[in-house]
Amino acid sequence: MSRPWRGVFTIPCTPFNDDGTLDLDSLRREVAFCIEAGAHGIVAPVNASEFWTLSDDERKAVAEVIVQAADHRVPTVIGVAGGSTLHAVAFARHAQQIGADAVIAMPPYVRVAPLNAIFAYYRALSEAISIPIFIQNHDAPAGTRLSPEFVAKLVQELEHVDYVKEETLPPNHAIAAELKLCGPKLKGVMGGIAGRYLMDEYRRGACGTMPACEATDVHVQVWNALDDGEARKARDLFNRLLPLLNFESVVPGVYKAVLKRRGIIRSDYLRSHDGNPLDASDHQELSAIFDDMRDLFRLAPPK
Repeated sequence: MSRPWRGVFTIPCTPFNDDGTLDLDSLRREVAFCIEAGAHGIVAPVNASEFWTLSDDERKAVAEVIVQAADHRVPTVIGVAGGSTLHAVAFARHAQQIGADAVIAMPPYVRVAPLNAIFAYYRALSEAISIPIFIQNHDAPAGTRLSPEFVAKLVQELEHVDYVKEETLPPNHAIAAELKLCGPKLKGVMGGIAGRYLMDEYRRGACGTMPACEATDVHVQVWNALDDGEARKARDLFNRLLPLLNFESVVPGVYKAVLKRRGIIRSDYLRSHDGNPLDASDHQELSAIFDDMRDLFRLAPPK
């Protein structure tokens, strides 16, 4: 890796058919869409990918499709969080074997682990592979909140822990603290939480953002404007994107409803909800949001 990564590292959702079975053809279309939309990297399977609903074999299949479909055009970061150290290490080794550029992991999920166990978990990941590791720092119940001081310990003491995805609240303060505490070994901190705090994160030194992929073309326009020094243009774009990001934060299923409307995936089925919970009024609101930002969709205008 010649220089640290920057930009929009976007997250494909895991597509399912209407019966809940895996739809890998739609996943390949998602990856193609992300790259054509200008994504600087691809990340999956993670929270926005419903990774916890996948069997181990399905997680590996998703990882393989991501790496194959990206075909080294952009970096691929594979989600390897596990319920135990052995579980995560197995996924990490598989990711490296299939040619992933990096991995990302929350601490052990389901039950909160003590800090000594979390350190051992990341140490085992670092010893098992030779590609970069992103720590995903996420609040409960999905993750375990790690202090900036503990994150710095992981970065400084573990060889391959090079990046952080920060999405504890408020993420902007955590990003500033981690950039200060981690020292030069840290290659960068990316924001999460759908990119809702991107403007301040960028100002504080974030090297990127990791949102779900349904509006990748719009996220990329915001990021590129920031990187081009066009702060006013970036904020104007961001202000038009924000209603969609706010809506998806409180209504499960919006990610996939958008991807289906854009013709990228066939079904908006969520395994975590045994179907998509959006009702008629939700879809009416989604249509109104689209009407206000339709000209920003550079690819696949939503229906």
